[in-house]
Amino acid sequence: MNTEKKNSAEFIPEFKREFYLPRYWGGWLAAGAMAATTYVPARWRDPVLGQLGKLVGRFAKGARRRARINLLYCFPELSESKREAIIDRMFATAPQAMVMMAEVAVRGPAHVQKKLRWHGWETVEALQQQQRNIIFLVPHGWGVDIPAMLISAKGQKIAAMMHNQKNPLVDYLWNSARLCTNGRVHARNDGIKPFVSSIRNGYWGYYLPDQDHGPEHSEFVDFFATYKATLPAIGRLMKVCKASVVPLFPVYNAAEGVLDVVIRPPMDDLLEADDTQIARRMNEEVEQLVSPNPEQYTWILKLLKTRKPGETEPYCRDDLFRD
Repeated sequence: MNTEKKNSAEFIPEFKREFYLPRYWGGWLAAGAMAATTYVPARWRDPVLGQLGKLVGRFAKGARRRARINLLYCFPELSESKREAIIDRMFATAPQAMVMMAEVAVRGPAHVQKKLRWHGWETVEALQQQQRNIIFLVPHGWGVDIPAMLISAKGQKIAAMMHNQKNPLVDYLWNSARLCTNGRVHARNDGIKPFVSSIRNGYWGYYLPDQDHGPEHSEFVDFFATYKATLPAIGRLMKVCKASVVPLFPVYNAAEGVLDVVIRPPMDDLLEADDTQIARRMNEEVEQLVSPNPEQYTWILKLLKTRKPGETEPYCRDDLFRD
């Protein structure tokens, strides 16, 4: 079920009367609990959320298995105990970052702005002075939506692409939170044109480069210690939108209750690159951003689903992490 109302440019969350039905009461209860948690100081809530996240991670067998497989392929040099520690920290980070996102929606952007530390914002300011369009290249971290929401809250229009959530109520609430600061979202199943149109009209783009889109238009290029089917779309977006591509990654610091937003130099070397080079450069940036803080990355995704002909999909291998 699609919970979004279309117009020519974007998707707007649409409330459905069916959300009052008993099957959604659990979702409302969870949303209410998350909203209440935003009023608890981070120094108190984060240790509890971290332990809760680790506990959930122990029972989320499917998600944990995908994370184990991804880390085995990407970091085979690490011992199993070190990979398990990354997974535990990942599950701890997830609710901590999600509650900060809820905090933006519930308590307002001004309340959260002071909890962000920008590293490399001068890069963005320089491009602004040059009146350049900007597309942020953002690996899928747990705090991925927060920088976009707060950039938008400061007055700069920003547009992102998204997949609809399977649960209609979660989809409605999640996208309502994303749009609370007047940003814009486009559904991936509507294609790339609405996103391009937004950037041409002055929005900054927010592009997640690490999803698996299958083999048809992807390039098989190195990704950490393995390879990945990578869509080199950012090269075409850069040219069509006449934009600079700026890598960005959010890192939630539970020890201090702040979000460190790391910004790297623009990827100006993409202009003359072919698709294989573009895809590899995208993955290089993901590696540079994720490696210092691997627990911040969503390793539960099927990042390595598409393999070369003759190779078994990792998540279908019976010899890997079967209980």
